[in-house]
Amino acid sequence: MIDLHTHTTYSDGTDSPLALVKKAAASGITVLGVTDHDSTAGWAEASAAVHGDLKLALGAEVSCLTEDGISVHMLGLLFDGENKALQQLLSDSRDTRIPRMKKMIENLQAAGYEITLEDVEAATPPGATVGRPHLADALVAKKILANRDEAFSGLLNNESPFYVSHFAPTPEDAIKAIRAAGGVAVIAHPFASRRGQILNPDSFATLVDAGLNGIEVFHRDQSSEERDQLISIAESLNLAITGSSDYHGTGKMNQIAENTTSQAEWERLESMADLRRVVSR
Repeated sequence: MIDLHTHTTYSDGTDSPLALVKKAAASGITVLGVTDHDSTAGWAEASAAVHGDLKLALGAEVSCLTEDGISVHMLGLLFDGENKALQQLLSDSRDTRIPRMKKMIENLQAAGYEITLEDVEAATPPGATVGRPHLADALVAKKILANRDEAFSGLLNNESPFYVSHFAPTPEDAIKAIRAAGGVAVIAHPFASRRGQILNPDSFATLVDAGLNGIEVFHRDQSSEERDQLISIAESLNLAITGSSDYHGTGKMNQIAENTTSQAEWERLESMADLRRVVSR
């Protein structure tokens, strides 16, 4: 089984990299993508934990915004973690998250919700990249909401009046940076309509021109109709087709390996990186 999209406590997951690797191995996963939001900080711990038949495809989920303001997530896999340009891009994105969080909290407070930055910081694991899931956890801890899913379907949805965007590269710039660092770029859940606005099918042409390698088709937030449409787009543009869990631990309902990538599509994707960077023992 191949699961190319998971998160740890270095972004908004609830499992440490060590715990995630152990869980993946116990689940029978053969290739695991460790893709924290805008961060490679968990790579070392995850790599040290690898054993047996499990291999790691290290990466990051890069937060992007289209020119017309649609939020897009770009999975970068198998890139050189020492690449300065890509690390700067990730750092710039992380650095704007605190001002963004403060503004979202101000918006919530103005509407009468009793939540503070200190509450969010208390819900954020040490070293993690702060984000909306930690605000969701703080709202749950304060008993304002029941769980993260309720938060993301309501108060923290992309189209909510409380939502605030932050600095982010365009998807095209993120793809170019990932490819320049020797990696491969896969757009994550592009038609996940339950999250808010989605990409127009016509948008994929410019992504391919920038160097896009694949589309995450099999994801719980995309309906069967959306998946079929994405398969058609991927085939017409000669893009790899992936499936992933987008596992976050107990923070979301997603279960590890609930969606997977075929061996053939994984081998095709891996062959597009400039070097073989899969981590194994």
